[in-house]
Amino acid sequence: MDSQSSDELSIEAYDYDLPKELIAQHPTRHRTDARLMWIDRARGSIEHYHVRDLPELIATGDTLVVNDTKVVAARLIGLRESTRGRWEGLFLQRNDQGIGELLSKTRGTMAPGEQVVLRDREGREELRLTVVQKTEQGSVLFQPPDGIPWEDLLERCGRVPLPPYIRDGLMVDEDQQRYQTVYARHPGSVAAPTAGLHLTPELIQQLREKGGSLAAVTLHVGIGTFRPIQVDRLDQHAMHHEWGTISEAVARKLQMTRDAGGRVIAVGTTSTRVLESSMIANQGQWAGWSGQTDLFIRPGFRFQAIDGLLTNFHLPKSSLLVLVSALAGRELILRAYREAIEEKYRFFSYGDCMVIV
Repeated sequence: MDSQSSDELSIEAYDYDLPKELIAQHPTRHRTDARLMWIDRARGSIEHYHVRDLPELIATGDTLVVNDTKVVAARLIGLRESTRGRWEGLFLQRNDQGIGELLSKTRGTMAPGEQVVLRDREGREELRLTVVQKTEQGSVLFQPPDGIPWEDLLERCGRVPLPPYIRDGLMVDEDQQRYQTVYARHPGSVAAPTAGLHLTPELIQQLREKGGSLAAVTLHVGIGTFRPIQVDRLDQHAMHHEWGTISEAVARKLQMTRDAGGRVIAVGTTSTRVLESSMIANQGQWAGWSGQTDLFIRPGFRFQAIDGLLTNFHLPKSSLLVLVSALAGRELILRAYREAIEEKYRFFSYGDCMVIV
């Protein structure tokens, strides 16, 4: 990456002004009604379509790679039993002993042994969590009630953890279904792989009838997805860890796609990170892989796994905007974003999307 310009290393180079009214607060009525910007890197061209046009745009022999993680209802609301003060938590993970790690928000410091009374989605007081200890990273460990797995607890009391730019993170009923991909299978994410929110079973069937195919990998999206880059230079940024996996069968399928002259098109930056992490771990070969990845894709990165990317429009100064700039070139991406703003595209998680080929 020594050939990078100083501009490309500065986080200020990935800033843009977005009118607040273009931040989508709700999804389109039908998933495939979202607009789709088609960016051709070789020609430097930008064209405008809708997601429903995708089967006509994807070539015979191409494979779309989706992330089949499932968003868990990780946001919890309750009261501190001792003070009746408001408490909020975001479930991150649990250990082998059933202890849960949560980001915890309340006034004052919580002591070991203190209890939180959870409220269900109707506002009724439900289960109690017990504080175990605070971690060095600032999160808090909680013990759930005896005999109740975290999966059941989140199902009973949890809310969809929307990002704060959507209605200040407040869930409505439609979010339970719409902030989830139609192919979600493996619970573990605190945020949706949002590029996949545009796909429907009918659209996937049309893609297959046109000669395309689908393959699935898994990456559990962590809390780091909400966190902006807080350093001035990209080479100083430490990426958060997320767990991902690609099976041997999917790796073979993608090898066959390439061998037959087809393109591997990632649906989302999360799928991209799994595929490229696998390639790095397997020394440039298609093979199965599972593990934690903290791969930070920035300009100068050599893509080995993907030939194209379907992705939403991302926040200014975010690692995701840096990733798409690494693929398409910063100037082309910023030109595309300017055009999207002029054309009144809808931005971020519930917004419109682009395909880069």
